[in-house]
Amino acid sequence: MTLSAQTLPLVKNPERLENRLGEIPAEPGVYLMRDGSDRIIYIGKSRKLRSRVRSYFRDSTNKTERINTMVKLVTEIEFIVTDTEVEALALEANLIKQHQPYFNVLLKDDKKYPYLCITWSEDYPRIFITRKRQLGKAKDKYYGPYTDSGLLREIVHLCKRIFPLRQRPQPLFKDRTCLNYDIGRCPGVCQKLVSTEEYRKIVQKVAMVFQGRSQELIDILTAQMQTAAEELNFETAARVRDQITGLKSLNAQQKVSLPDDTVSRDAIALAADDQHACIQLFQIRAGQLVGRLGFVADAHAEPGAILQRVLEEHYQTAESVEIPTEILVQHELTDGEILTDILTQRKGKKVTILAPLRQTKAELIEMVERNAQYELQRMQKLGNSNLQATQDLAAILDLPDLPQRIEGYDISHIQGSNAVASQVVFIDGLPAKQYYRHYKIKNPNITIGHSDDFASLAEVIQRRFRKYIENPKLSRIDNPDWPDLIMIDGGKGQLSSVVAILQEMHLLADLRVVSLAKKREEIFLPDSSQPLKTDAEQPGVQLLRRLRDEAHRFAVSFHRQQRSDKLKRSRLDEIPGLGQHRQKLLLAHFRSVDYIREANPAQLAEVSGIGTHLAQEIYNYFHPS
Repeated sequence: MTLSAQTLPLVKNPERLENRLGEIPAEPGVYLMRDGSDRIIYIGKSRKLRSRVRSYFRDSTNKTERINTMVKLVTEIEFIVTDTEVEALALEANLIKQHQPYFNVLLKDDKKYPYLCITWSEDYPRIFITRKRQLGKAKDKYYGPYTDSGLLREIVHLCKRIFPLRQRPQPLFKDRTCLNYDIGRCPGVCQKLVSTEEYRKIVQKVAMVFQGRSQELIDILTAQMQTAAEELNFETAARVRDQITGLKSLNAQQKVSLPDDTVSRDAIALAADDQHACIQLFQIRAGQLVGRLGFVADAHAEPGAILQRVLEEHYQTAESVEIPTEILVQHELTDGEILTDILTQRKGKKVTILAPLRQTKAELIEMVERNAQYELQRMQKLGNSNLQATQDLAAILDLPDLPQRIEGYDISHIQGSNAVASQVVFIDGLPAKQYYRHYKIKNPNITIGHSDDFASLAEVIQRRFRKYIENPKLSRIDNPDWPDLIMIDGGKGQLSSVVAILQEMHLLADLRVVSLAKKREEIFLPDSSQPLKTDAEQPGVQLLRRLRDEAHRFAVSFHRQQRSDKLKRSRLDEIPGLGQHRQKLLLAHFRSVDYIREANPAQLAEVSGIGTHLAQEIYNYFHPS
């Protein structure tokens, strides 16, 4: 079998390579490199596409082994021309997130570090901590990721004491404020006692804290306090004074010793092993450390490329006031000039990126690197513990390889009512929540007073793997969705029901299934009536216990949600013409059946999909007299 000219690597077809390079313009843009399978393996940007792409195919002695390997695989080069380097940077970031090319530096969103989110997309913005950064709403702002989650929670708690902010995600009462309003902790958002403009001004003050502009905020509040005092508005002056005192206590942290404490700086460094790179970014404003952010990336790229990718990702959504005038880096960046020009343009003043070699700034980089090393050691320790657990589990079950992907299943119900199931996934011994899944049991024989965990588990397993039966061409080899091990919560009976359905589907030979009984933490295998002889405290059994407990937690939480929704809808089901969709609209608007009962027909008719006639029917149901 011979490769065609189109699938032959470009380095082995000089004529086609030269023709392709000649077609690439000398303009800013993004280039995409594909391999023989038409997969995108690398995405890059440049202010001059032609010279950048051509540089990959020159003498390989000055290139890293990773780049040399990539170049040997390239069979096609595509490009997208942009008007500016700024557009190229944004386009490259979006394409990398979409395609996840193997040879690019990929930041890991492993939920390790939390973010602070401010929902500017809402009239009354919320402020909360999250470990999941969702970019669906462009106006929402995320700060972080912060390495010290405890300190982040403390700062948010203090901000809610310093400034009057909404304290609850949902109102406690429908027609009146709660105690937080009476004690001055909330401006009455639930009853709209504060305008959206005034409330957003309050939230903007909190945003300044997380932008490292606390001193600027203190100066603004000091001027407001003095103005209020001059106007004899002593109550307002006292309230602002308390806010200033709170902010000063918030900023009572150790200063970083630098000769010029008027310059805002970011300092970034990394520590890496063969697999991971832990990156730390210190934010220093007015000589004070105001933030310490952490990132994790694959370590197969050179350090300068990793730092470049982190800084691009971090500053992509930053406001101009958040961009420092000086960025200290541990290693020279691969595209430092482009990033410098873009940040200078966005900030409106000169931004400098430099790798200090001596004196105080170099010592600062060393301090950041030490912190990155500590984070790497923590990750290595956790990784070694998980590796030991998977190795022990492989030995217990006599598996040919380490179980990378393990799936756990559990059933939850109350005497058959609202029966649900959970599927949780551990990868390399850690929860992979993006692969978790809920199931509502559809078996018509499972009703209130009649439960059947065996049949429920069989149903769930059949639904989980039926796509491999419906599509026989779907590969099970090297498929990331294919589990190395399945764990069923229960004893021999639960396991037997799963084994029977897998035999019926002709999948048992390709799947390894075990069950873990709760009482004695006993492991059962399909072909044995007796449990394995194991110690409940050995690492492999503990890994299965963590998986089992997580599957149970996930199933119970979903079951409670289903029960709660059913209780909410139980009375609404009796109203003629009010289907499930309109019930959801009503509950989303009024939050509870009690509020729906108190509403008059005009208020009910305000809900989308509820006309005047149906509104009157709902009102008559709750007020039959």
